[in-house]
Amino acid sequence: MVDINIFKAYDVRGVYPSEINEEAAADIAKAFAFFLRADKLVIGRDCRASSPKLHDAIVNALVEVGVNVVDIGMCPTPLLNYTISKKGFPGGIMISASHNPAEYNALKLIKAPCLQLSSPGDMDEVKKLVMNPEVVREAQQEKGNVQELNVLNEYIDEVAEEFIDLNGLTVVVDYGNGMGSLTARPVFEKLGIKVIPLYEAVDCTFPNHPANPAEEKNLEELRKAVLMQKADLGIAFDGDADRAFVIDDTGRIIYPDILAAFLIPSELKGRSEKRVYYDLRFSRIVADVIKKNKGKGVMMRVGNPFYKEKLVKEGGVFAVELSGHFMFQDHYCIDDGLFASLKVMEAMVEAKKKLSELVKPLFKYYQSPEINMKVANPDDVLQKVSDAFKDGKSVDIDGVYISYPSWWFSLRKSNTEPVVRLRLEADTKEKLDEMTAKIVGMIK
Repeated sequence: MVDINIFKAYDVRGVYPSEINEEAAADIAKAFAFFLRADKLVIGRDCRASSPKLHDAIVNALVEVGVNVVDIGMCPTPLLNYTISKKGFPGGIMISASHNPAEYNALKLIKAPCLQLSSPGDMDEVKKLVMNPEVVREAQQEKGNVQELNVLNEYIDEVAEEFIDLNGLTVVVDYGNGMGSLTARPVFEKLGIKVIPLYEAVDCTFPNHPANPAEEKNLEELRKAVLMQKADLGIAFDGDADRAFVIDDTGRIIYPDILAAFLIPSELKGRSEKRVYYDLRFSRIVADVIKKNKGKGVMMRVGNPFYKEKLVKEGGVFAVELSGHFMFQDHYCIDDGLFASLKVMEAMVEAKKKLSELVKPLFKYYQSPEINMKVANPDDVLQKVSDAFKDGKSVDIDGVYISYPSWWFSLRKSNTEPVVRLRLEADTKEKLDEMTAKIVGMIK
């Protein structure tokens, strides 16, 4: 029986083999194929020790029920999404636990053109099918077949052709021993970028540091290397390379909201479509820059699958979430850390200035980090705080979001634990400190 707890908000994830294993992977693959009514699915995997075993179980299960498998082998997640989008396949399964430690693994379920199943939504439908296996079709008279497909060179050529000559840039790249070097290294070479690599060897035991650039401590070596090498910037990929964080030439982390604000002028220039989807936790500078460039900003709830769906179904220029997922209409709406970092480099080269100079005007407001607090009853806490600030302007899209002319805050609850997450921003440091102390005190 499949452990129901491995179904998360955006994927199926757990420790191998106690939580996620061959039996679970096979059942989920069959249910997913049945849900999509798919006769063909693309399969990719990372380099974790458990990934080949899960891969074989999935392939065998799909073939048994008459589904043809397109196997693209070991790859970063963006390459799987690219294959589905570019080739018009009904969907695919990516076997990767991204930035999680080596003992974890996960299945990302993707339906055409690049939509990641999530809960609430389609993921719940797949979960129902898994829990009721008699619904899922049994073996067909004809079994499926397996086709190996190499799309790496096509991807490399297409991405490299998108960008102007970036020759002359010096970039320190921390691959974190994840999957990013498979696609990024050949693209950087084609574009003439001088790369100083850190932890380039693919090794999903992550022997040097966790492949999660959203954690500041994992960027320390990259920051030091950028300064030591006098590089133009630093890039850190996460484990499956669908995200990348950027360090400027002074060693400063340029978080995704500031990076989005930096990219808006070049991305909106000359376009009639000017929609940008952004995280409600973003600095107000993003809305300011969108307005200045005559764009249309659409504030979004947390969760990268929602951004992708908006971009695909309603159009727009790009979408970005605070965790580092950037999705561009120019690139099939897929989240790809390599493509996003190249967008940054292109904008730098066109501006003929250092990244630190270009982003300096964007640090206009004062922000807190996301403050996580354990509470007995998250719903009660959200209601209490909402009532206390009912004179502010409320946006009802994800937990409590209330703004005033000189400050705002977001308070959300975790999907998986009794935790609330608080983030604030203000025009002054004094106001930020005052309101942070007030709301934290109220919660605690």
